Amino acid sequence: MTRDSDVPSPRPERRLARRTATLVAVALAAIAAWPDPAPADVRGWTYLMKKLEADGIPRSQVQKVFRDPRMRPHSHLDFGLYPQESSRLYQGFRRRSSVAGARRCHARYAREFERAEKRFGVPASILASIFHVETRCGENKGKDVAVYRLARLAMANEPTNVVRNIRRHQRGQPRSKWPQIEARTRERGKYLEDTFYPEVLAGFRIGQKLGIDPLGIIGSKAGAFGIPQFLPTSYMRFALDGNGNGTVSLHEPADAAYSAANFLLNNGWRAGISTQQKRAVLWNYNRSDAYIDTILFLSEQIRKTRN
Repeated sequence: MTRDSDVPSPRPERRLARRTATLVAVALAAIAAWPDPAPADVRGWTYLMKKLEADGIPRSQVQKVFRDPRMRPHSHLDFGLYPQESSRLYQGFRRRSSVAGARRCHARYAREFERAEKRFGVPASILASIFHVETRCGENKGKDVAVYRLARLAMANEPTNVVRNIRRHQRGQPRSKWPQIEARTRERGKYLEDTFYPEVLAGFRIGQKLGIDPLGIIGSKAGAFGIPQFLPTSYMRFALDGNGNGTVSLHEPADAAYSAANFLLNNGWRAGISTQQKRAVLWNYNRSDAYIDTILFLSEQIRKTRN
């Protein structure tokens, strides 16, 4: 029998190689045992990706979208505490050339507008005004990836982003105001997430419903798309097939007119309603008094030419 002391000791380099191999094997086993690894290559979008997966979007689809180069890496989103749309955005729509453009839009798609008016009771002049203000009657529908634009806004409430904005808004302010600023920042971040996360989710749902890539939805920098500039949730709720071809595309004038009219009808538009009631309905389309003023002004100008 050979004693242990009689077994030759391995060379130092062999001992090191065996030890290294053992450590590597242990590390690989540990990695394989991780229960739920974080998605690879998320490039700053992990917070949003986890929410989408929790709401039933398959992980493979979520990862495919957020790894796509069109979804640029996300670092932070600076947001204001009391944003307000400037009325100057709509001043140009009251010019003579703009009024003429709205009238041309009405004439160009008169058949589509009149059919929508007959079915939903929303005046053709209102629909033409929306077409004109939103996209210059379909000529300027935007070139941005809608889901990317919406996703950035939905990330407002990501914890580190909220802290960054709290510090940013507190900077230069008296310490006595810091608690109020923090509370308002957190409120604003939650509002942005509550408003825009459902739009991101709806963008994925549209992709599933139509069998398309969610990143193929192209629209404005605000994430709205099509001639009437619908957000994804509005498409899911109100978009209709206006030309009877079996598909619903907001890039088709007939579908866009039916969809916009359906939106307004479902938000309270009725024949004979007062101006105040019209304003309340249009507020749901765009929460801006200046926008509403512009739509009603152009509608009146169009009606004058018809009469």
